[in-house]
Amino acid sequence: MGDPSPGIPPSERPAEERLDSWKEIAAYLGRDVTTVQRWEKREGMPVHRHVHDKRGSVYALSSELDTWREGRRERLEAEDGHPAGERPASAESSAATPSKAGSSVAEPRQKRAVRLWLLYALALGGSAAVVALALGYMAITRSRATGAGQPRIRSLAVLPLKNMSGDPGQDYLADGLTEAVIGRLSQIRDLRVVSRTSVMSFKDTKTPVPEIAKTLGVDAIVEGSVIRDGSQIRVYAQLIRGATDTHLWSESYDRQFEDVLALESDVAQSIATKVQVSLTGDEQKRLGASRPVAPEVYESYLKGEFAYEKSNTRAEMEGSVPYFQDAIRRDPTFAPAYVGLATVYNDLGTVLVGGPPAELRPKELSAARKAVELDPTLAEAHVLLADELQRQWHWAEAKDEYKRALELKPNDAEAQAAFARWLLVQGRTDEALAWAQRGRELDPLAVSGVGIGWILFQSHRYDEALRELRSVLAARPDNVQGLWFLGFALIADNRPKEAIPALDKVVSMTGRSPGALGVLIRAYAHAGRRQDALRLLAELNRRRKQGYVPAGALVNAYLGVGDNEQAFAWLEQAYKEQSNILQFLKVHPYFDPLRGDPRFANLVHRVGLDQSY
Repeated sequence: MGDPSPGIPPSERPAEERLDSWKEIAAYLGRDVTTVQRWEKREGMPVHRHVHDKRGSVYALSSELDTWREGRRERLEAEDGHPAGERPASAESSAATPSKAGSSVAEPRQKRAVRLWLLYALALGGSAAVVALALGYMAITRSRATGAGQPRIRSLAVLPLKNMSGDPGQDYLADGLTEAVIGRLSQIRDLRVVSRTSVMSFKDTKTPVPEIAKTLGVDAIVEGSVIRDGSQIRVYAQLIRGATDTHLWSESYDRQFEDVLALESDVAQSIATKVQVSLTGDEQKRLGASRPVAPEVYESYLKGEFAYEKSNTRAEMEGSVPYFQDAIRRDPTFAPAYVGLATVYNDLGTVLVGGPPAELRPKELSAARKAVELDPTLAEAHVLLADELQRQWHWAEAKDEYKRALELKPNDAEAQAAFARWLLVQGRTDEALAWAQRGRELDPLAVSGVGIGWILFQSHRYDEALRELRSVLAARPDNVQGLWFLGFALIADNRPKEAIPALDKVVSMTGRSPGALGVLIRAYAHAGRRQDALRLLAELNRRRKQGYVPAGALVNAYLGVGDNEQAFAWLEQAYKEQSNILQFLKVHPYFDPLRGDPRFANLVHRVGLDQSY
């Protein structure tokens, strides 16, 4: 295959040009084929294999080669004495001949200089002063070589890995590996790692690295790609200093697919080493933990995660369940699949989604406990277990599980947000806000605004809540939870007419969720559209005769139309269901009209929220 851009110098070619053979790659870099094949093996040069093609059929992207070459320029120049990418054609034949060990051509300049200084010092009799001078020079040189003097990297973001297979159906693999690497790095207390939710905003982005780093508030960016060829998987990763767009490190990793967990571990450990973060013994052990997993098991798990992340409606969420169940059927010891299953059951049982708690909660509790039993180091499993304990009003036990999750994964945004919710329902709103604000650093584009907005609403700080929620929706206009919470806050701030469009959108996006209808009824009633409110209330009551409708939805609806007696009747039903809404008895503004009623005080007591934990 010929040069795809004949007559065009490499520096003027398109940034994302694809080079489809060893010959084209070698021509682009100005080297012979033998040299570039050696660079791939020894220097981690990013080269990809064609999927479902003959063995040895390769391609590379010029933009990845340029970044890799810039990061190794001095080392490559030292290899043969010519600037990387500018080798004279007459030298091609000699390049294929390996240099003799110890030759001055093959030895990097700084290393050779240090060696000569030491020899000179020893020749002078090895005096302490001269040897110290030589050793000092060696230390300074090593410092310069490793970028010492630069600010220490204390925070980073792992951008979504690029799917280089050419098949969009493989996106689940790239997204899953991205989340896995983030999850492993989040276990390190001394390194702030931005969560998956925020970095996914930059999937397939053309935004410059310094701008991404500034938006996410991080010192460094990790980016890379993944490609799968049958049973083989390759990940290429590189570390870039955010402020200066300086390439710091790159490497490629090849594994059999059954060793994908070891691959994730290797990538995370390499990044931790390159940023020189301090690791405790337990952190090092957890970071390096891995086990073989059958390819079909991991694929089912990743497909479940992918389907769940893209879901909005109850039907879409339920569509992810068979993938997790398939992974468990194939390998009943694979703990992450139980975490995935418990996560879906958790969301299905919320008032917004509207699944029956009596059916879903035992399944969630069973899956979460099984995950903890199989792998006690899975922070996500402890969070899910804590969530379920909290819904059953086991407040002290829930707190212990949240604390354990934060010990295992101190930089996990979901764990921070979950513990903030626990503090909120106890009435400790200032502490809840402080924990949620820590989450802002870990998830600046998602959890922080939604979670903080909800806490501010529950704290009766409506103007601040609206600012937070609108900030989220400016970047993510279809964020269902953000829109729902915005509706809550606008109604409480006596702006129900403004709440109606947001809540209408939630109703549409969730397939007429009963929870969304319950709050929309309140918006209609407070906006003077009582007939519209009663029409929707009648719809909820008709649906209740046909199937399950969360008691919490009807509590909101009857409070919204001012029928407190019916609201109390449905609060009793909510108590029987252990409805999520009862977690917020102590703080929710919509309960303010009931607080002087002895029946309400009795309910708070029965739920256990009149005690301190």
